[in-house]
Amino acid sequence: MNASSESPWHALPADEVLRRQGSTAAGLDEAEAERRLARFGPNRFERTPPASAWPILAGQLGNVIVALLAVAAVVAMLTGDPLDAGAIAAVLVLNVAIGFTTELRARRAMEALVALEVARARVLRGGGWREVDARDLVPGDVIHLEAGQSVPADARLLEAAELRVQEASLTGEPAPAEKAARGELPADLPLADRATMVYKATTVAAGRGQGVVVATGMTTEVGRIGALAGAVEDRTTPLERRLDALGRRLAVAALAVAALVAALGYWQGVAPAELIQTALALAVAAVPEGLPVVGTIAMAIAVRRMARRRVLVRRLPVVETLGSATVICTDKTGTLTAGEMRATVVRLADREVGLDAATDAVDPRVRVALRIAALANSASLSRTSGGWLAHGDPTDAALLLAAAKSGLDRNQLLEESPRHAELPFSSERLLAASWHRAGSSMNLFVKGAPLRILELSEHVLGPDGPRPLGPEEREALLDTNRELAARGLRVLALAMREDASGGEADLQALTWVAFVGLSDPPAPGVRETIDVFAKAGIRTVMITGDQQRTAEAVAGELGLLRPGDRVIDGRELDRMSDETLRGAVDRAAAYSRASPEAKLRIIAAHQSRGAVVAMLGDGVNDAAALRQADIGVAMGVRGTDMAKEAADLILVDDRFPTIAAAVEEGRVIFDNVRKFVFYLFSCNLAEILVLLGVGIVGSAAPLFPLQILWLNLVTDTFPALALAVEPGERGVMRQPPRDPQAAILSAEMLKSIAVYAALIAVVTVVAFALGGTTAAFMTLALAQILHLGNARSIGPVLSPRLALANRAAIAAVLLAIGLQLLAAFFAPLARVLRVTPLTGREWALVVVLGAVPAIVGQIAKALRTERG
Repeated sequence: MNASSESPWHALPADEVLRRQGSTAAGLDEAEAERRLARFGPNRFERTPPASAWPILAGQLGNVIVALLAVAAVVAMLTGDPLDAGAIAAVLVLNVAIGFTTELRARRAMEALVALEVARARVLRGGGWREVDARDLVPGDVIHLEAGQSVPADARLLEAAELRVQEASLTGEPAPAEKAARGELPADLPLADRATMVYKATTVAAGRGQGVVVATGMTTEVGRIGALAGAVEDRTTPLERRLDALGRRLAVAALAVAALVAALGYWQGVAPAELIQTALALAVAAVPEGLPVVGTIAMAIAVRRMARRRVLVRRLPVVETLGSATVICTDKTGTLTAGEMRATVVRLADREVGLDAATDAVDPRVRVALRIAALANSASLSRTSGGWLAHGDPTDAALLLAAAKSGLDRNQLLEESPRHAELPFSSERLLAASWHRAGSSMNLFVKGAPLRILELSEHVLGPDGPRPLGPEEREALLDTNRELAARGLRVLALAMREDASGGEADLQALTWVAFVGLSDPPAPGVRETIDVFAKAGIRTVMITGDQQRTAEAVAGELGLLRPGDRVIDGRELDRMSDETLRGAVDRAAAYSRASPEAKLRIIAAHQSRGAVVAMLGDGVNDAAALRQADIGVAMGVRGTDMAKEAADLILVDDRFPTIAAAVEEGRVIFDNVRKFVFYLFSCNLAEILVLLGVGIVGSAAPLFPLQILWLNLVTDTFPALALAVEPGERGVMRQPPRDPQAAILSAEMLKSIAVYAALIAVVTVVAFALGGTTAAFMTLALAQILHLGNARSIGPVLSPRLALANRAAIAAVLLAIGLQLLAAFFAPLARVLRVTPLTGREWALVVVLGAVPAIVGQIAKALRTERG
């Protein structure tokens, strides 16, 4: 049997695992290993090929804007107008090229697994140890493990000597996991608690061991997670869905108007050539050619703005999706918390002392406790210009730092009391011990699990010295241990013996000294960021590998638990149906002992209720959830390569407040997207209305297709780009998230688009009636350019503060006007665009009529601001 998911390997005795694997403690012989290699395949991760370019290209060609432009280009060519056909085709190619290069990216979530491969492994074959290529390992092989080595396959331990394994990439817990070969474990234990198992791509932190391989390659835990991530399909973002819906609506409207104008022209006896010319102009007018370009460049601008706020963007449209986020699911350790263990409190028999106090003045027993913590310790500490630098186990380092801050120098303590012997921590003993000489006597210092130390203690250190530890006081200390744990603290007990002989027989009749409470404190700014999210209508949900009681304490401290909220443990979640989970997610503030599959289910449950979910993670175990989320966010410093490849965004500084900055940018970006969509669509609708209005009266088309194409590419694009860098409106993070299903343009904005488009169309038709095609062309251009001020903000931009807030807008207006003048006075371009010279009176007409929509818009904004 090759998949650990098919059988609870961790819950089976070692000899039963060997039997089921058809192996023995002496391993396999070479012939059997070769047969199994042929059956199960190499112990390596499958590589997912990069995405093919053809489906991406086909998707671009199926775009509504591209389809309309293609039809217009074909019609122009068939009617003998190669200049128009060439210009339209050039715009079509530009749109397809931009979309194609933006979307073409390799799907490399599985590729990141390759970095986790182990090159060599030590295996027992044919009765002897040998080193082999790790890819040749098979289920049933017996492997050797030692400190510093990466685990080459999933294995059930047969032997373990002080074995500790760093499994943070799979479990999220920073402290190395204690491992044991013996022990009866429940079948439904989460991965973090499976002490009898080791997993591929984790690292042996200390000790040594032997294990029988139970899974290789893609059937290992990390391989299974990679497959889970690769199976998650890419999701379209709300912005992509909204823009596609807008494009389709505009195409339908353009076809309807073209049909109406053609019918009217046919009824009025208009020549077929003129009807085709009008239809081409309508097709070009209906297509917001600048929209893909502006949208892509706006996202690129957003990427630079995000980078300044310590966020790297891997997928452009997701930037806007942040503004729609309603739920943020996040890991705890190192994200919500600082990721460093700190000793914060010493609990004596009759009192509690915070370690930020002057311990000498508080109680001498605290100094005794810290002396034990410093000597029964395997970490090391050194001073640097920035403070203390710790090496070794995080818990030992925290204890050593607490002692140092209280004035206890470990090196000096060792000079005074040289170490005679030590006993490292083990999962069987649940304690660590250190013997030290003090003159002619020997002292024993012990630290370990509270229950185990209390079992071995017969005395307790009181204010007046040691006294017998009675049943009632023992029970009171057990209650104290539970109370400390309920506060989210990791609890260690400290004990000593002064008449030690120097052997393990001394581990009895100990004197209990104190409990030490260690915590991983909240990271700076986390609580404030959670409050900001709450005011913005965004729920923060913690998903952690910690125990439920710790998760409850941390969630309470961070303000995640609202009245009626709860913490759901991984075992409880695994027993829930999807329907039950969907009903529970709204009241679940945190999840403990969550597996990779559980994270996927949690995110999917929120999404099924209409939520837009951002997921923050850093480990291999987060990869699938990062891909499932609407916005996957990986940590840049401690994140694994696989997590980064699965993510859409990367936080450069690993700080939780950085995601708040990203959400704020996402909201500002969406507001700006709405502004330039409002601008572009009102300009395009104005062009359609001009052609429709003139077509109704039976007159020739007032604008040529190339003139409209020029307007859409020049006078639309540059002003619209300026809107992409518009500063955010005030109070953007005090608004609720947008409905991800809502249209990109509200009913109020659609009404405004219609009003402004009609106003621009009216002045253009008047210019056509009074001055002809060139006057209409110039008036329409100026009206659209100055219309930028109407799209910029909710208030009038004539105020100095708003007018100068976006200098790019001023530059865009000047540039667009300059290009339009070039079209009028540069003879070769004027001939291509069929622009004829205007008289001074006609230029005055253009200026007056072109300014009318902007003036009306600013007056309306001023009145609305005054009323509001």
